[in-house]
Amino acid sequence: MEEQKIKQYFLKIIKEEEDVSIGVAAIRTLLEIIRQSKSETVQELELILKDAINIMKNLNIPVAGITSGCELFLRFITLTTLDASLKEVRARMLERGQMFLKKLNESRNKIVRIASDFILDGSSILTHSRSRVVLQTLIEASKQQRQFHVFVTISAPDDSGKHMHKDLEAAGIPCTIILDSAIGYIMEQVNFIMVGAESVVESGGIVNKVGSYTMAVCAKEMKKPFYVLTESFKFTRLFPLNQTDLPAEYKYNSEKRKNIDLQKAHPLVDYTPPSYITLLFTDLGILTPSAISDELIKLYL
Repeated sequence: MEEQKIKQYFLKIIKEEEDVSIGVAAIRTLLEIIRQSKSETVQELELILKDAINIMKNLNIPVAGITSGCELFLRFITLTTLDASLKEVRARMLERGQMFLKKLNESRNKIVRIASDFILDGSSILTHSRSRVVLQTLIEASKQQRQFHVFVTISAPDDSGKHMHKDLEAAGIPCTIILDSAIGYIMEQVNFIMVGAESVVESGGIVNKVGSYTMAVCAKEMKKPFYVLTESFKFTRLFPLNQTDLPAEYKYNSEKRKNIDLQKAHPLVDYTPPSYITLLFTDLGILTPSAISDELIKLYL
């Protein structure tokens, strides 16, 4: 596929399928490239896939999910016998790729089933930005006739919390939208915090929409559980020690990286260290932050 077609295919999925995460959209794009590829060697095909990943990462969208998801995807599909014709290898790659994609499509439902049990009658929940898996978990708990209230931050600079608030209202879930600066004020009223993640790093910390770290620090101070809901394909081999350790491609879109002094730019994400996270609800089960490194090792074996 040509560069322009790769961009169009990828962006079309994101535009037309709102509930598909960016990482899954990227993986589906890679599968389509394999189907259409006319490469003559396995090495050439792998280079084409890596170039496609870079093309998608240079669009004006968050790239954390693309980086972790595609890295695991390439690892999984290339674990195939190479003593065969390219046609056979491509067929095996497609087969393994479909298996990987099927697993990803099932992962969110697994998380929803586990996490919704933690939402009890009378709960007050605080969430940040718009997480698809958090939204589905809240809707599932509501379908089970549980009564609870959700506080949603506006989540500047893109105000994605307004979208989350609208979705919750459409589902008939009582909710209130609050200013990002009101986190400390509202914290004493909530039972726990429930957020998603764009990426989970080796330490068990998360990379998520900017403001997540502030929320986690406040939750820790006021002894409120901070729960993270995330699919395992977002686990990544990254070990930041602080905010400046996050790669620039995670914190800023490609347009800002090219045209703006990054010291003056507003970051898209921040890093929340593992010490502020109570539990992670994943398709692998309920994990403590310290268990993430072991799970990463298993994923890359």
